[in-house]
Amino acid sequence: MVGIKATLYDGSYHPVDSSEMSFKIAASLAYKNGIPQANPVLLEPVGTLKALCNDEAMGDIIGDINKRRGRVLGMTPQGNGMQEILAEVPIGEMASFPTSMRQITQGRGSFEIEFARYEKVPEHIAQKIIEDSKEE
Repeated sequence: MVGIKATLYDGSYHPVDSSEMSFKIAASLAYKNGIPQANPVLLEPVGTLKALCNDEAMGDIIGDINKRRGRVLGMTPQGNGMQEILAEVPIGEMASFPTSMRQITQGRGSFEIEFARYEKVPEHIAQKIIEDSKEE
């Protein structure tokens, strides 16, 4: 969770009943009751992808990026029949991208991903993540 802030408005201390553990338990209960009322959202890390590929593979690479919920921001010719594709991609969707990139470009492509920010997970994917976590 990010961006959580709490302010204690009322409390009391009693030398016999108050301890560090009792305050920790009270804080835990307050968060447990308060967080659902705050309408929390699930966030996912998004990265900036720079992929270098041969001209013939560019369409397939862009299709693969789109399939992974990525957004292509632009393409730049690099000469020698190569293109650089700039995109934003959910990092969680990129686990099998190295294999796809290698297959599509026949080993002639390369890429790098750098963390950019967190974004809200689409609702249908968030529901699936929540259901899967309840099963565990």
